[in-house]
Amino acid sequence: MKKTGMRETLLQVENLKTWFDTPEGTVRAVDGIDFDIASGETLALLGESGCGKSVSALSLLQLVPEPAGRIAAGHARLRGQDVLALPERDMRAIRGRRMAMIFQEPQTSLNPVLTVGEQISEAIPQADKLSRQDKRTRVAELLKAVGIADAARRYDEYPFQLSGGMKQRVMIAMALATQPDLLIADEPTTALDVTIQAQILALLKELQKKTGMAMLLITHDLGVVAEMADRVAVMYAGQIVELAPRKKFFTDPQHPYSRKLFRSVPGRMQRGVALEVISGSVPSLRQEFRGCRFADRCDRVWDLCHKQLPVWIERDGRGVRCHLYDESVSAPAAPPVTRRKARKTAPEKAGKAGGPLLQVHDLKVHFPIRRGVFQRVVGQVKAVDGVSLDIARGRTLALVGESGCGKTTVGKGILQLVSPTGGRVRYDNRELTQLKGEELRALRRHFQIIFQDPYASLNPRMLVGEILEEGMRAQSIGAGRVERQEKIAKLLQQVGLPADARQRYPHEFSGGQRQRISIARALAVEPELIVCDEPTSALDVSVQAQVLNLLKHLQDELGLSYLFITHNLSVVEYLAHEVAVMYLGRIVERGPVDEVLENPKHPYTEALLSAVPVIDPREKRTIIRLQGDMPSPSNPPSGCHFHPRCPQAMDICRREYPATTPFGGAHEARCHLFTTEKKN
Repeated sequence: MKKTGMRETLLQVENLKTWFDTPEGTVRAVDGIDFDIASGETLALLGESGCGKSVSALSLLQLVPEPAGRIAAGHARLRGQDVLALPERDMRAIRGRRMAMIFQEPQTSLNPVLTVGEQISEAIPQADKLSRQDKRTRVAELLKAVGIADAARRYDEYPFQLSGGMKQRVMIAMALATQPDLLIADEPTTALDVTIQAQILALLKELQKKTGMAMLLITHDLGVVAEMADRVAVMYAGQIVELAPRKKFFTDPQHPYSRKLFRSVPGRMQRGVALEVISGSVPSLRQEFRGCRFADRCDRVWDLCHKQLPVWIERDGRGVRCHLYDESVSAPAAPPVTRRKARKTAPEKAGKAGGPLLQVHDLKVHFPIRRGVFQRVVGQVKAVDGVSLDIARGRTLALVGESGCGKTTVGKGILQLVSPTGGRVRYDNRELTQLKGEELRALRRHFQIIFQDPYASLNPRMLVGEILEEGMRAQSIGAGRVERQEKIAKLLQQVGLPADARQRYPHEFSGGQRQRISIARALAVEPELIVCDEPTSALDVSVQAQVLNLLKHLQDELGLSYLFITHNLSVVEYLAHEVAVMYLGRIVERGPVDEVLENPKHPYTEALLSAVPVIDPREKRTIIRLQGDMPSPSNPPSGCHFHPRCPQAMDICRREYPATTPFGGAHEARCHLFTTEKKN
């Protein structure tokens, strides 16, 4: 059997092709890929959405949706046995046992009407031969193995009673129940906070070390790849275009597509300059390609790239599919490197002269808990419990924290999309909490929101032009239809969409393009403040760069202010002027972004920053592991809300909520570590 390095090859994939028959033609989603995975190895499959990563994984398990999908060619040999040639009866002994898969979205993968214990029990081999007590014991062992405490109670809970991180751990427990040789993890941490992501990644590495299983990790996150992978395969338009050991890939990526991915990653070093973007989009896979699939988006393209398919070149333990490395052809000299243009207004200076636009003081949003036949109020969910913040004109305040801390509710409370329980919200010196009806509606044109999921927030039955015009009509913007259509054309150009986009429906666009439509809709009513609720969390790094560039350009051009809600700290480093860190309904630290990120004061902020994956594999980091999950906002802990998870908790933390401690300038935190220092 073939060996990869010093390890025995577990899986060998050759010329895998998976096609889908549609009325418009055959979609070649996976068009001839080759790779192998050794026992105990992690191979990361990296690339943009739509490049064929997930379809490749489903093909290995013979789970391609029929009748449209079919495996047109190829072999996948698991310890020498071609699993693609097996009938469905024999595949059942492979699927979930020798090869298991963790799907991207645990909420949709778990059965909502079965308890967690019942679902894990179904995955245990020969479960029907075990007694009820033996099943519970085995499930408890699996739950403990994936870091879930109090297994006896969790066994009888339903998926909706678990947090996102815990649901993902349940999915891992189900996959590990069969002790598979190969674990396929499809974007296992995409929608998770950095702290939960760090826990999941550490858990996978620990379990891999214990069991010796191999892992195929599908992701578009370069930080996750740097943390987990032994080797990296870069996929583009149905083909693998580069394959290399992790260290070689991160120190010297070779394919032009790989290099562009690295230059699209936001961070502190890119502040003041536009992020590099990959122009255009992934080509249609309904065509038979005559040349390189990346040619139309490549900055090293020449005539041969359009006329001849590049061959696979292997050298020094790595491979690449690009004419630049083919010694049988003569590649033109590389063009001179051009530096990216600095912004007209750097982020540190933008909006500096602007006065306060939004002032929020002690904002509270509590939701009643009702029970019984008469729906009596028996408690309160304190989603937002005393938040104060300010945003100046032309500035960006980032609001960060784990899922469930109340970030989105803060945004909705500010915009009066949910009624605040208490506090004040002053917009341009007008108190929003006192406005009702037409008076509030007339003011809404000045503040808008961009939602996290553009597809869910756009009406699928309306054309893009109608979506953009709807708000303009409601706010009486434009003298008539002709003037509004002219403004729509300008908006589409402003956000980088073609003029004919107005005659198309939302489903006809990619994720990044739909987010641009959402931005255009927000701009249509000429706002001054936009609440951006995780607008880039589900986007590929290249599309994320386009959206971030657009938001910053619009801020520089129009003087917009943003409340940017996110858990992506690299985006915060790049885009924000100030940052507020939120935990369980309250802000625990805030200040200028450089001061907070370079010199965090609150232990929770330190834990968040320590959990962020780093792209440079040579950079060492020490992750501060938080114990347990965030407490319920319906029953917050006494004293400091963070003390049950804080590695530096003191007795006073359990009794009293800390006061605010200033550190000079606008940097402040709420932590007894500094109040006790003052007393001493």
